[in-house]
Amino acid sequence: MIESKPLVAMIHAVPAAHRIAHEAFAQEFPQATVWNVLDDRLLVDANAAGGLTPSLRQRMLRLIEHVMAGGVQGLLLTCSSYGEVVDTARTLWDVPVLKSDESMFKAALAGPYRRVAVVASVPPAVPAAVAQIEALVPALRPTRPVDIVTALGEDAAGETDPRTAARHLAEALRAAGGADADAVLLAQYSLIPARDALADLLGVPVLDGAGAAARELCGLLSPAEPPAVPAAVAAP
Repeated sequence: MIESKPLVAMIHAVPAAHRIAHEAFAQEFPQATVWNVLDDRLLVDANAAGGLTPSLRQRMLRLIEHVMAGGVQGLLLTCSSYGEVVDTARTLWDVPVLKSDESMFKAALAGPYRRVAVVASVPPAVPAAVAQIEALVPALRPTRPVDIVTALGEDAAGETDPRTAARHLAEALRAAGGADADAVLLAQYSLIPARDALADLLGVPVLDGAGAAARELCGLLSPAEPPAVPAAVAAP
């Protein structure tokens, strides 16, 4: 039986993702008890190595084992670079483990969107996102084609003002022909603060990974509401 306040762990490689994901869970899954684990060398070491090495995969698995031993009912890895480790974790533990943006991609494919735009501020995030979407299409959307357009707004990288970041992303989307997409997908957690401003500028839904993950885990871990007991009917 799932506890009324399920324990959900989040493993972060970037300090900013901790705050952003925590805010998303506070809004979308407030009944969860959140356990944040940060290794701020994970991304640095992966970039220095040119990608994931066997030792880095094992390091992430040790972090996952640590939170599993602590009794978590759900886990989110907020760093997309380590998403492939999730596939291994799912074979080792019978607990929901989510990749950073997986829930967002699933929501986009389940929605009515015929054309989606993927936007990022760092180059590696774009192909990684497209690869994940394309891998999900056969299972989730086999009969409805989806057109994917990508945009890179590098001027938004490190921008602390959400509206300024949104303007940079909107400019990149317009330049790439993605401003007329039915929905925009943010390929990085660091861009989530600009979500609402970007939606206002473009007039289309803007989806983010943290909120989608919180909603999916909420659906998986929240206890079902008991059926309503009908009121007693007085005998005539």
